[in-house]
Amino acid sequence: MTEKTVIKGLEQGRASFAYQCAREGSKIDRSKEYKQYVKKMPMLIKTNGLGAALAFVKSKIKDEASKSGYAYKLIYDQITGWLKQDDKKIIDLSRDTDLVASVISLDSSRYRAVTIEVLAFLNWLRRFAEGLIEGEPDNEE
Repeated sequence: MTEKTVIKGLEQGRASFAYQCAREGSKIDRSKEYKQYVKKMPMLIKTNGLGAALAFVKSKIKDEASKSGYAYKLIYDQITGWLKQDDKKIIDLSRDTDLVASVISLDSSRYRAVTIEVLAFLNWLRRFAEGLIEGEPDNEE
C-alpha cells in the first residue's frame, strides 16, 4: 500500500467513527451542549495540554443523561473508544486503565502522538456534530 492510501484509510476510519459518535451525541437530551463542548475541546487541549484537558472533562462528568455533565461523559468515552480501537495503538488502553492516567504517564513523544491523534479525531467529530445538531445550547443547569 502506498503512503497516500494508508493516510486515506486512517482518515476514513477516523471519520466513520466520529460520525457514529456525533450521531450518538445528537440523540442525547443535551445535544446542543455536546456540540458546544466538542467545538471547545481542541482549543482546551492546545491551551492546556491533553492531560489537563482530559482531567478537566473528567471532573465535569455526570452519569445521568439529564444532567449538564453527561455530554462531557459522552465525549470522554468517545475519545477513549477511538484510542482503544485505533490501529496505530499509540496508547495501551486494553486493560481497564483510565484515559487520564494513561495519558499523563506517557513519554513526551507518545504524548505528542496521542495529542495529535485526539485532535484529528475531534476535528472530524466537530464537523459532524455541527452538521447533525442544530442551534446553540440553553444556559440551564
